[in-house]
Amino acid sequence: MNEEFARRTPQSSLRAFYEGVAAHVRSWASNEVVRPLVEPILHPSRWRIRALGLSTAIGHPLFYLIWSGWLPQPYENPVLRLLMSVLGACLLLFPGITASPPGRLAAVSYSAVFWLTLPWFFAWMYFCNHGNTVWLATLGAMFLIYYHLTDWRIATVGSISGLAAAWLMFRAIGPQLPDMALEQIATNAMVLAFCWFMALILGISSSNLRREQLNHTLGTMGIMAHELRTPLATMQLIGEAVRNEASEAGGAGAQRMEKLAERLGHLVRNMNHQIDMQIANARLMHLPPHAEEVSAGTLVREAVEHFPYRSSRERDCVRVHVHTDFHFRGSRVLFAQVIDNLIKNALRSLAAASTASQPGDLLVEVGVIRDRGRIVFNDRGVGMDEELQARIFQPFFSTDRGTGHGLGLAFCQRVVHSARGSIRVKSAPLKGAIFTVELPLAH
Repeated sequence: MNEEFARRTPQSSLRAFYEGVAAHVRSWASNEVVRPLVEPILHPSRWRIRALGLSTAIGHPLFYLIWSGWLPQPYENPVLRLLMSVLGACLLLFPGITASPPGRLAAVSYSAVFWLTLPWFFAWMYFCNHGNTVWLATLGAMFLIYYHLTDWRIATVGSISGLAAAWLMFRAIGPQLPDMALEQIATNAMVLAFCWFMALILGISSSNLRREQLNHTLGTMGIMAHELRTPLATMQLIGEAVRNEASEAGGAGAQRMEKLAERLGHLVRNMNHQIDMQIANARLMHLPPHAEEVSAGTLVREAVEHFPYRSSRERDCVRVHVHTDFHFRGSRVLFAQVIDNLIKNALRSLAAASTASQPGDLLVEVGVIRDRGRIVFNDRGVGMDEELQARIFQPFFSTDRGTGHGLGLAFCQRVVHSARGSIRVKSAPLKGAIFTVELPLAH
């Protein structure tokens, strides 16, 4: 058997395998990593967003009292202060903004609120206060804050447009500007230009640092995937050699060897599937655009059929009901990964339950409700409480402390959002969980 195995593994084949994996990793890295990352909300953790909302909601009334009573300034406007405070309270405390990655509506709302409350409002107050020292320092600090909160490209466009809009509005309806104040504003422009330039440089350097960290992380994952696939390929060849030996030997021992070879092949396929899953999950920060028209029913059936189940009992507990098939626009490959992730999580929940799994314990349904397509995953597993439900879509949060990396559901959410859809969960302890993926129909 050793001679047969050696004959089947020439050096040229292994070299071709190595080169193929390396080329795949290089191609994937160049396509998925090097592209610039645009992040409308930097570090969108729940407490960070809430702290920003709270500071905006409380800060404006507080500074109105300071600048109008304790240290009076030439211009203050209680109506504008109240409006900025309400925007901070209503939109920055909106739960969708704290999702990671945030949805499209949340990102747009966040950008609009901070455009109004930072460059536009601060520039307006600066012009109305005739460019005095208080508002010169405040406007300079605003640039640093703005570039720290959002992507440098968004901050640059927002700063320029916000200052221009505030200046045009000031010239149209603002208070009269003395000639001396106009000269002061022109002088201050040099200081503000320096503040803006430094904020821009820091924003670009921070973006490059985040991208380089992502490059190194994904590069490490590519190397690990390569190193793991090498022994897996060897194991696959060993399994084939064992199967060939069994077919030639015959007898009861040959049947046992055949079963062992089959189990080994299944294990190799499962491990390769897990490696593909982790690489796909690592694309969380940036997903390529896709506009394929995908059949939801066909996608679900194929994903369920080809999922690497650990046993026949596990396979039998999954049922698929396609009430009404529908088509949506997205990436077939990435959505297959989404379905795999949701199936894997449901099966893990079923395995943790105290009762043995039964047929139908995981029901996957496809249908259309009110002109929206739905893929529903309903399991009878251990379920989860409200605190877990609020955190499961956050990157690096996992209920599986042993092997979970916490990227699976965050990846699912990102893929679904990229197709203009939504994903939500409904669950309770010991009562299973229902994950619903809702997608717009392709027309």
